[in-house]
Amino acid sequence: MSTYFPSGKGLAEKRRWHVVDAAGQPVGRIATEIARILAGKNNPQYTPFMDMGDHVIVINARHSTFKGSRMTQKVYRRHTLYPGGLREVGVKDQFLKHPERVIEQAVLGMLPKTKLGRAMGKKLKVYADDKHPHAAQLPQLLNIKELSGDKLLMDTQV
Repeated sequence: MSTYFPSGKGLAEKRRWHVVDAAGQPVGRIATEIARILAGKNNPQYTPFMDMGDHVIVINARHSTFKGSRMTQKVYRRHTLYPGGLREVGVKDQFLKHPERVIEQAVLGMLPKTKLGRAMGKKLKVYADDKHPHAAQLPQLLNIKELSGDKLLMDTQV
């Protein structure tokens, strides 16, 4: 008896769409679960070198939170590759201007830094408010609830 091995054919039709409501949820907690779904680790046919993940739509990014003093202490840094080109933006300022980038950066930082990781990241759609233009894909609501401590519970509602 041979072991089932998924091929890349037909994966696009099998991909599901999920909606995650980030209101009141810690950014890191939802980012880990979103990264698992994008990578396909929740799929029984998961293969590390193939893009087996589903699409994820995150709404209410403006209303997500950070635990502890992250909101005041965390800083995003990038460099322009010119002398003196270090640019720093605090999380508080990033939330005011572009709240969707905070969740995008958290999730993309948890994905592989390869062509495969970039393909996984393209399946992430983040919106600051509760409206999104993906109703035609019939996304399912994915509730990520915090139980106690570091344990998470994922419920899929149809």
